[in-house]
Amino acid sequence: MVFGAKGFSFSTHPHPLYCYAAAQEEEEITLLLLLLFNSVTRIPSNFQSEMATLINPPTTATAPPAAGSSPAAAEAQKVDYMNLPCPIPYEEIHREALMSLKPELFEGMRFDFTKGLNQKFSLSHSVMMGPTEIPSQSSETIKIPTAHYEFGANFIDPKLMLFGRVLTDGRVNARLKCDLSENLTMKGNAQLTHEPHMSHGMVNFDYKGSDYRTQFQLGNGALFGASYIQSVSPHLSLGGEVFWAGQHRKSGIGYAARYNTDKMVATGQVASTGMVALSYVQKISEKVSLASDFMYNYMSRDVTASFGYDYILRQCRLRGKIDSNGCVAALLEERLNMGLNFILSAEIDHRKKDYKFGFGLTVGE
Repeated sequence: MVFGAKGFSFSTHPHPLYCYAAAQEEEEITLLLLLLFNSVTRIPSNFQSEMATLINPPTTATAPPAAGSSPAAAEAQKVDYMNLPCPIPYEEIHREALMSLKPELFEGMRFDFTKGLNQKFSLSHSVMMGPTEIPSQSSETIKIPTAHYEFGANFIDPKLMLFGRVLTDGRVNARLKCDLSENLTMKGNAQLTHEPHMSHGMVNFDYKGSDYRTQFQLGNGALFGASYIQSVSPHLSLGGEVFWAGQHRKSGIGYAARYNTDKMVATGQVASTGMVALSYVQKISEKVSLASDFMYNYMSRDVTASFGYDYILRQCRLRGKIDSNGCVAALLEERLNMGLNFILSAEIDHRKKDYKFGFGLTVGE
């Protein structure tokens, strides 16, 4: 037996199978003889793979995936910039931080009762007793005891919401939210009072696109405003606003950025009025979140920084903050029973020596 350049040849009498293969193409002869020889003598497997590679060379080469990566992870890293999420409204970019740093604090006693007449209409009653601060030029805070009653009516529908409040001191508050179309929403709020130049009203039109939001505002006193916010990535959105107050002959422009993930929210806002606002919220878990903000006015040189928390327990919710001015505040909402909540509010201003404490009950959902 002799190994040739193009295959195998035998010096002895040819095998019958060799006579049959002589009529085939040269590559087929080589393959058939290789299979016949492998049945008589065991050819090493690596030799067979090398011969198969010479006969049928690969047409394409595929690089192996990187270590520690999977096809699903590589697919998830791709960003479809034509299908970005719709951002939140421009005026609500700090809403997560405000939940912890700006709780609804009060002083004195408060009692709220809400009674639902049907699935859409309900009435509310509120009694509040506590001191009211009076502006003064001295550093000490002047307070006078006050008490008032508030009657409210609420109408809630999937496309229309109406809220009205009437207070014993003569104030009337009204709010409206109406979905004009699937993407266009109209919001309005008004406050009427017997005090001169203290009544005001505003209408807001909010249009929600696939990956952007735009708003237009109209208010009394020749107030005009417009804002726009755009998603530039799945987590980052950028926006800007302009406004004109004709009564005071003032105008302004502002810019904002918001970056949010499942665990954190970071926002930044700057305006030509001198305001610089930064906020950061870290979600420790589903029930615990920490928040901080930084407020700076480069015209009045006022700087304020605060740190707050929001802790949701099984039967209560605790929110609080402490700021650079020496003010400490906390709000506790305890659920005593179905439809019955107990509220405790406290705020201590060490610099002004102003202490505010309040408690209340909320009945009804």
